[in-house]
Amino acid sequence: MTTTAWLTPPQIAKELHIRDSKVAVWIARGELVAVNVAERPDSRPRWRVKRQDLDDFLQRRQSQAPPPKPIRRRRRDPHVIQFF
Repeated sequence: MTTTAWLTPPQIAKELHIRDSKVAVWIARGELVAVNVAERPDSRPRWRVKRQDLDDFLQRRQSQAPPPKPIRRRRRDPHVIQFF
């Protein structure tokens, strides 16, 4: 049997050095997968996030290296003769 590490929004916020409300926004937008473990669905939500879901979320938000810029060469006017 494997155990899954579950994190609360305050734990995630503390780990990432951000506010709890930012984590709540990510959950509300559906960007971060979370499970509501509240006893009743109409009560205040008690969110829990799997460690793997948090890692996947952070991987998706990781910055990517920009693609290399193409080399642009000046067009030469075929009617101009250059002398050096």
